[in-house]
Amino acid sequence: MSMSVGTASGATFCDINTTPLIDVMLVLLVTLIVTLPVMTHAVKLDMPQANNPPPPDQRPEVIDLEIDFDGTVVWNGTVVASLQQLESYFHTDAAKDPQPEIHLRPDRRVKYDFVAKVLAAAQRNRMKKIGFVNTSEFKD
Repeated sequence: MSMSVGTASGATFCDINTTPLIDVMLVLLVTLIVTLPVMTHAVKLDMPQANNPPPPDQRPEVIDLEIDFDGTVVWNGTVVASLQQLESYFHTDAAKDPQPEIHLRPDRRVKYDFVAKVLAAAQRNRMKKIGFVNTSEFKD
């Protein structure tokens, strides 16, 4: 092998050494070949059978639960006297099948403490379907 350092007229010879570039490309190619089998693993899905009809569409009961600015809780239009009474409502409705949905509508001026107590009571009694309704009024 010979090495050229210049021309006869004294000008320098500038050329990119491609050997390190080829080495890096070969390492990347080997890495890609090694990792491809790991990336193409299959995920087993249990798809529903075609002969099983879908379950009938049952809409769950909706419970409108409002919390006024002073912490008063209203269950479907009736005022709840205490937190124990609210927990008994949650306990009886949690046993229903399908479980009712709770549409929680807190007033924008209510303290978070009242809302947190209602949510904690629902969670203690295993209520699973809770959603906040009409929260667009909180955006000011």
